[in-house]
Amino acid sequence: MLKKEIIEKLKGKIIVSCQALPDEPLYSPEALLLMAKASINGGAVALRVNSPLSVRQMKHFYSVPIIGLYKKDYPDSEIYITPTSKEAEAVAIAGAEIIATDATLRKRPENEELKNIVTLVQNRYKKLVMADISTFAEGIEAEKMGFDLIGTTLSGYTSYSPQKKEPDFELLTNLIKKVKTPVIMEGRIWEPEQVTEAFARGAWAVVIGSSITRPQLITQRFTKIREN
Repeated sequence: MLKKEIIEKLKGKIIVSCQALPDEPLYSPEALLLMAKASINGGAVALRVNSPLSVRQMKHFYSVPIIGLYKKDYPDSEIYITPTSKEAEAVAIAGAEIIATDATLRKRPENEELKNIVTLVQNRYKKLVMADISTFAEGIEAEKMGFDLIGTTLSGYTSYSPQKKEPDFELLTNLIKKVKTPVIMEGRIWEPEQVTEAFARGAWAVVIGSSITRPQLITQRFTKIREN
């Protein structure tokens, strides 16, 4: 599938983030594969997946586009979503059509330049690259660098971005007014009405994670209501 075809396939659609942390019950290859299958059966047109192993497994069983990332901690940086070229290369080789990376303006591990990742993914591997940003300024800079997609993924997850309980619709709206790059809404989507609003504001696609794929958090929402 050509790059333009992949981007068009995402337009107006839902992407599901199929991930689990090591301390969560669904942290296993089998569980993640079933989670992905259920998401696809429910209408998701693409998946957002963590680690080369998970990307390879998803590509083996499913034909939908994969947004691949590789979370890794480095002692000299707060960035952990595909923080260096090494992680980006591993996910690209694994078969992800889109490589997502933290595109915030924070210091990267080993002082690597973000542009190096963009160039590597686009030129060597001929893949799309998605910028996970937390502020308007970062979105503008991501477009200047040549990212193919911009996601509101990290709004509220950096110390300097707005700390909101709701999706950052303001960031989405402001970016859409200013950039030509497709903007994907991601982060704290819990209600269908929020998806509707995101598309009404011009979101290219919407990524949904916890409200679909983290049952322990879904259950907590109900038990907290009962406790109150």
